Amino acid sequence: MLSIREIIPSDIPLLADYWLNADPAFMRGMGVDLSKMPSRDEWENMLAEQINSDYPDKKAYCIIWLNNGVPCGHSNINKIVFGDEASMHLHLWKNDTRNKGLGTEFVKLSIPLFFDKYRLKKLYSEPYALNPAPHRVLEKAGFIFVKEYTCVPGWINFEQTVKRWEIFR
Repeated sequence: MLSIREIIPSDIPLLADYWLNADPAFMRGMGVDLSKMPSRDEWENMLAEQINSDYPDKKAYCIIWLNNGVPCGHSNINKIVFGDEASMHLHLWKNDTRNKGLGTEFVKLSIPLFFDKYRLKKLYSEPYALNPAPHRVLEKAGFIFVKEYTCVPGWINFEQTVKRWEIFR
């Protein structure tokens, strides 16, 4: 049974572990510049701040994905313009949960929550063009491909070609 919920304090170590203990090749395959990776304390402080902030004040908002009640991934939004748009990210934490269709189902569960909590008109996602998995998930979840271009999409990324996907309320 798949379900979602907002991040809670006991999730913080799980998220920090995902980012800090992942295989470096996997991280590079997502477009992560390992030299920009924050320390555990920095991750934990950022996540705690997110939990403790009011919705309009959050710099990011995270949803935990659960498979049979066990956390197995997350989706978050950032670059939030309350009442307008936000950038969505999607992450399954372990190899044994990937490529089974779970990501698509979790994204479908997460989209309404993002739209409702932030009164969004549009969600967009810009995964690394060379990482095929999120593109399959986004298309199956109803996102529309908009364009491909080169940028530094986030604060822990290297310059890369991304594919922009959008979905509207």
